[in-house]
Amino acid sequence: MRSYYVYIMASLSRTLYTGVTNDLERRVWEHKHGQWPAFTSRYRIHRLVYLDTFHSVHEALEQEKRIKGWRRARKIALIEASNPKWDDLSARW
Repeated sequence: MRSYYVYIMASLSRTLYTGVTNDLERRVWEHKHGQWPAFTSRYRIHRLVYLDTFHSVHEALEQEKRIKGWRRARKIALIEASNPKWDDLSARW
């Protein structure tokens, strides 16, 4: 069964980016190496600070959309509930 991931990346200054993917390692690598000249490379958003796993792409996309609609404080609370130090969850990959 395939897995889908909703993730939040952050810069050192805690600028946030929320995304969804079916290949988390590849997608995080792309963010870290500035593969796309866009928001995440411009703001150096290179740290994976939150992730959630789904077995349905539809559920993952719905959750991504919900999170993107939240105010910043609620996103921060979500991150800090599972990662209070904002560690890079991909640091050991």
